[in-house]
Amino acid sequence: MGGARAHRPASGTEGVVANAARRRPLPRSFYERDSKVVARALLGAVLECETPDGRASGRIVETEAYLGPSDPASHAAAGLTARTRHLFGRPGSAYVYFIYGVHWCVNAVAGRHGAGTAVLIRGLEPVDGLALMRRRRWVRGGARRKGARAATLDGVGRRDRDLTNGPGKLCAALGIDGRLNGVTLLRPPLTIRAGHDIPDSLVVVSPRIGITRAAELPCRFYVRDSPYVSRTPSHFVTEAFGGESKRSESRNTESRK
Repeated sequence: MGGARAHRPASGTEGVVANAARRRPLPRSFYERDSKVVARALLGAVLECETPDGRASGRIVETEAYLGPSDPASHAAAGLTARTRHLFGRPGSAYVYFIYGVHWCVNAVAGRHGAGTAVLIRGLEPVDGLALMRRRRWVRGGARRKGARAATLDGVGRRDRDLTNGPGKLCAALGIDGRLNGVTLLRPPLTIRAGHDIPDSLVVVSPRIGITRAAELPCRFYVRDSPYVSRTPSHFVTEAFGGESKRSESRNTESRK
């Protein structure tokens, strides 16, 4: 499958890339670069998580770069703490944190060891383990929520495109939680594998979502027209990667969390 087609759903199965071959894990040297460079380069790679329940994976279609202690939107701005110690860890490892008391989020640590720079994985196109993702997102998770309606537990009316189009959603779907904080991304249970190159013509750059500090920085990267990208706020100014700016058309209308 060529890069220009990597984000399209497989025929007859929404949101699933058919017969996706498992490729080699990305090497540590891949992550030993500026976090913005890594964020762009991760588009098209495959995030895979193995648990006792099975394996699930998705192609990365949306990322955000966080720039270290000088970036007020980054956890690294607080310095080295018990919470951020893995953020300041070795490049090519995972930084997993809990947010809003509800969601887990997963980041790939980038740059040099101790820099505190990382890339948040914001959106995936499901590749493997679709049935497992559905159970995790719509059955098990729903059953744990107090007062959840029965209609939310059986997946009725749900779309596969909603499984992983947000950082909290994709962690729930893949079974990523705090137990994976600090693990290497170079081998199971949590691995980022080489995928398909996404050409620059299909990459859009925008400000990061859901932050109030350094909100203007163009540190979010996503695949144009992918239905698995979280919603872009209508007031955002977006630009083609290496190209000119324009006002967001909010084509992607899904919830961002």
